[in-house]
Amino acid sequence: MKNYILLCLTIIIVFSFDSYSQQSKVNSGDKKYDHYAYIDAIKTYERVAEKGYKSEDMFKKLGNSYYFNSEFEGAAKWYGELFAMNTNVESEYYYRYAQSLKSTGQIDKANKILDEFDSKFKNDSRGKLYAGNLNYLDQIKENSGRYTIENAGINSKYSDYGTFVHDNKVYFASARDTGNFSQRKHKWTNEYFTNIYMADVDSVKVSKIKNALNTKFHESSPVFTKDGKTIYFTRNNYLTGKKGKDVNKTTLIKIYKATLENGKWANVTPLSFDSDNYSTAHPALSPDEKTLYFASDMPGTLGQSDIFKVAINSNGDFGTPENLGNSINTEGKETFPYVTNENEIYFASDGHPGLGGLDVFVGEIAKDGTIRNIQNLGNDVNSPKDDFAYVIDPVSRKGYFSSNKDGGQGSDDIYKFLETKRLRCIQELSGLITDAETGAILPGAKVTLFNNQMEAEGTTIADDKGSYSFPVECGKTYNVRAEKTDYTTREVSITIEKTTGKTTLSIALEKSTCKVTVGDDLGKCFGIKMIYFDLDKYNIRPEAALDLEKILATLNDYPTMKIDIRSHTDSRATFKYNEVLSNNRAKSTISWLIKNGIAPNRLTGRGYGETELVNKCADGVPCTEEEHQQNRRSEFIITAL
Repeated sequence: MKNYILLCLTIIIVFSFDSYSQQSKVNSGDKKYDHYAYIDAIKTYERVAEKGYKSEDMFKKLGNSYYFNSEFEGAAKWYGELFAMNTNVESEYYYRYAQSLKSTGQIDKANKILDEFDSKFKNDSRGKLYAGNLNYLDQIKENSGRYTIENAGINSKYSDYGTFVHDNKVYFASARDTGNFSQRKHKWTNEYFTNIYMADVDSVKVSKIKNALNTKFHESSPVFTKDGKTIYFTRNNYLTGKKGKDVNKTTLIKIYKATLENGKWANVTPLSFDSDNYSTAHPALSPDEKTLYFASDMPGTLGQSDIFKVAINSNGDFGTPENLGNSINTEGKETFPYVTNENEIYFASDGHPGLGGLDVFVGEIAKDGTIRNIQNLGNDVNSPKDDFAYVIDPVSRKGYFSSNKDGGQGSDDIYKFLETKRLRCIQELSGLITDAETGAILPGAKVTLFNNQMEAEGTTIADDKGSYSFPVECGKTYNVRAEKTDYTTREVSITIEKTTGKTTLSIALEKSTCKVTVGDDLGKCFGIKMIYFDLDKYNIRPEAALDLEKILATLNDYPTMKIDIRSHTDSRATFKYNEVLSNNRAKSTISWLIKNGIAPNRLTGRGYGETELVNKCADGVPCTEEEHQQNRRSEFIITAL
């Protein structure tokens, strides 16, 4: 019995010592993790895990250490261990686990985790995007097969990424070892710090930029102005030999600017909106060079990093950064923006539905600055790993992107491509503007293109041959308006075929023979339809706005003209209600014209309710909806010229 007790005590002591030893190693791993030394943290944690030690916190950190280095197979393994212990974890672990599973080809399991993610965290936009695009893999497949892609020929066995083409040279970041004994490794990746390198386009000879741009810390993401005299780039918070640190004593990254003087880069300075307490990175210039786009986790960021824009003032100063909004930014990571002169923004995201890791997406920049119609570029560019830093020449359709996809030379590699088929099907809409009676061409006619939201997408003047043209998207419906002095304005609606090519739409304008006098209805005189309203409504309908544009144009042509706007309803509802409703409609019409530049003293108006019906449809008389619609109208009576 004594020996048995002694044996039990020995086992307890050994077990306790082993537990203490494992916890000590975990603590050591935590210190490395907290200092972003993820590669070293992985080694420590995995040695402990091999001994059978289990901890939710350790599995989270192990998964993160792999995930932050885009090693998704390891991340999936350890997030799997975490979920085997407990599924009541933060939303981010659901999403990272799903992304890691997708990256390792476990699509069905990933989608199951995403279903749970959306169910548990209903306010997360990434779940909403997934739930609203359950056929996202079919959409990605449909967008594929549009590129020829090859290794750019400038890669090393280390990380190479983030290209920009200027003056027939390609600039990029690389962590390659240049043989300098002072080269330092970054503990996050255990690779050398990146510097900016360059090569001639279509050349494999690479050289490091040896000037003030490169330091002993990270530099990347260079972008040049068209004249080549200014460069924006990303660097660790390091200037003139001093490191800047945040409140946690961490050195983050900033966007810097430098100017070319006597053939050398000088005046390296951080941008005015940079801060020690958040990161800014990956600058991109708008085609007119008046706006800088970038990625940041500054206050106001929706996720881990968002895409922002900031105005570049004429004196070189910057405005206040603006978040591009939740149509593009998610709770995940949006980064590496690139903007073209076709009002397109390319960016990398792990928040929009993709194949795993970062995927490259493209969105349209609307006139109000919002981003819409975001699409995944397909599985030519995108892979289950990280794909990012996409740049393209809109004319040649050639460009570069970066990826750590399987089959590369290093941890990240640069690929060059030719886009052989546009993602957006673009046609040319063109035609002639002619005189309806004689057939003569009408050079100088103003032609405006409206989208299906009645927003003007472009305006042009018919050339000396009377012709016009606009780029349009296949499958969409447009309105084309033609205007010319002494002619009646005309609009034509057209739906573009869902194939590439050209669509022809010629418009014949009739001579305006109407001579306006006081008391005339301006709408009838110029062939303008009445401004109709929906039943029980007084807001301006989109098609009504087009007709009001004609009234607006006429008032601008006759700057002393004054009109009285008379709004009417049908006989349904009570007399008093219709009186109020018609007054609101008149006010709404007047407000629209004032908003568009007409002086208030040129406009009067009131509602007449149901007192001036144009047909038999009084109270109690059965009528069709179309007959009632005729009474819901506005008239424009000329009161002065």
